[in-house]
Amino acid sequence: MRSMTDFVDATNNRVSRSIFHDEEIYRQELERLFRKCWLLIGHESQIPEIGDFFLTRMGEDQVILSRGRDGKPHAFLNTCRHKGMRVCRYDEGNTKRFYCPYHGWSYDLNGDLQGVPERQGSYPASFDRKEWGLIQVARIASFRGTIWATWNPEAPDFEDYLGDIKESLWYGLGAWDGGDGEIEVLGGVQKWNVPCNWKFVSENSGGDPLHNISHQSTDLARIGPRSGVGRRDPLGELFLTYTPNGHGLIYERIDVTQPRGHYSMSKITSEYFEDCWRRRLDRLGEKAGSPLVLGNIFPNAGFHVQQPRVLLMAHPNGPRTSQAWRMYFVDKDAPEEAKDFLRRYYVSYSGPGGMTEQDDMENWGYASEGAAVHAAQDAPFSYVADTGNFADPYIPGPVSKYWLTEHNNMGFYRRWAELMAAE
Repeated sequence: MRSMTDFVDATNNRVSRSIFHDEEIYRQELERLFRKCWLLIGHESQIPEIGDFFLTRMGEDQVILSRGRDGKPHAFLNTCRHKGMRVCRYDEGNTKRFYCPYHGWSYDLNGDLQGVPERQGSYPASFDRKEWGLIQVARIASFRGTIWATWNPEAPDFEDYLGDIKESLWYGLGAWDGGDGEIEVLGGVQKWNVPCNWKFVSENSGGDPLHNISHQSTDLARIGPRSGVGRRDPLGELFLTYTPNGHGLIYERIDVTQPRGHYSMSKITSEYFEDCWRRRLDRLGEKAGSPLVLGNIFPNAGFHVQQPRVLLMAHPNGPRTSQAWRMYFVDKDAPEEAKDFLRRYYVSYSGPGGMTEQDDMENWGYASEGAAVHAAQDAPFSYVADTGNFADPYIPGPVSKYWLTEHNNMGFYRRWAELMAAE
C-alpha cells in the first residue's frame, strides 16, 4: 500500500479521493486516529446527578458516560466482560448499576464488577472481581462543561491538546455574556445517518466558508439569526486559523458597538442577547471584537458558538457512512421564553430537518459518491484556495483573513496524514 503521505499533497494542496472510500484506510483511521486522539463524548449537563448516564460513542464503539458515586464522570465500553452483551440499552437515564441480562453480571456506576451469580460455588477462589470491570477509557477530561476521553494513556493533557485555542474555546463554550455562567444541553441529541465519509462532516465544521453558497435558500426564507436575504456575507471580516493538532477555527472581526443576535420574532430573546452582549463587551473589551464563530477539534468534533449554538460529533460508520450527532445549547439562566424560542429556531435551522443541514447532507452524500468514482481515482480533490498566513494579536496560529479559503481544510488533512503515517 502507498505511504499515507502520498494521499495528501501538502505542498500543492491536493487530497486523494481514496481516503474517502478505501476500506483499508478507514480501518487504519479507527486505530490511528480514534484510538489515539481525544474525542468529545458528552457534556456535564447531560449527567448532572450521581447515577445519571448517557450512551455515547468513540469511533464505532458504544461507550457509557456516567456520573459515579464519587461525583466524577466515568466512561467505559458498553460490553460485558463475561460474554460481550450490552449492559446498557437506553440512550440516557439514571441507575444504581449496569446489569447484563445474559448471565447476570452487574457493575457499579464507576464500571467496577459488583455482582456475579453463583460466584461462591461456580468460580475458583482465584477469581478477582477487580480484574473484570468494564473496559475504561485511558483518560477523561472536562473542559468548560464538555467531556472528552481517549484510549491513549500517553496522550497529552487535553488542554495541551487544544494548544493556543484554549482561551478562545473557553469563552466560546461559556455563557453568552462572557462570564462564569453555565450552558446546558437543550433537550436531547439529534442523531442521523449520512451516506458519506465522516471527514466530509468534520471538515465542514473546521473552516469551509466556501460552501455557504449552498445555503442561499435559507437566507431567502429569512430563518437565519440575522433575518437576512440573499448571499450569506459575514457581518464582519472572517479570519481562519488551524493548529498543529489539526483543529480549525473561524473568527469574525466585528464592530463592537453593534449588538449581536437580533431575533425579530421574539422581543424577550432579542433583549436578553443584547443585554448579554453589553456585559460581554464590558468584560472582554477589545477581545469581544474578534469572537470565535465555529470550528472543529480534530478529528471529529465540531462546534458553532454563535447561533445556533451546537456541538457536533461526526461518528464513523464505515468508509462511506457516518452518523452525525448534534447537541444544542442555551445559557442555563436564560429566560424560559428564550429557551423555547431557541429550541424551535435551532431545529428549523440545523439538524436533519433543518434547512441548512439538508443542504449539507446533500453535498456530503454526493461528494462521497464522487470520491469513489472508479475512473476518477487518479484525479485528486483540490484544496488550493489558500491566501497565505499572517499573525494577529487576538487570534492564535497561522491566520488567513480571506473568507473564501481552504486554509483550515488543508491544516486538517496535514494532521490527518501525519497521524496516519505514524506507527
